[in-house]
Amino acid sequence: MTIDKTLVRYLESLARIELTDEQREETEKDLQDILTYIDTLNELPTDGVQPLSHSFPVTNVMRQDEVKMHNTRDDILKNAPEEKDGCFVVPKTVE
Repeated sequence: MTIDKTLVRYLESLARIELTDEQREETEKDLQDILTYIDTLNELPTDGVQPLSHSFPVTNVMRQDEVKMHNTRDDILKNAPEEKDGCFVVPKTVE
């Protein structure tokens, strides 16, 4: 595949950006360099190589999903400067 001015203008419209003529030429060259590099990578022998999502084995370490009582309302309200009827008392913010 080759990158030409038409494709750069199309990508410009998709991205909703406006490039100067100089930027278009630079973008055309950069995109062509990227495609050339990808073609180089495609030439590498990859027979027998398994596809990977990570370069090293990754396993999730998860704890058991158990319901535990951590804090009760009374324990939490002990930290409140003031409480009333089992709720925090805070300054009035709306008149």
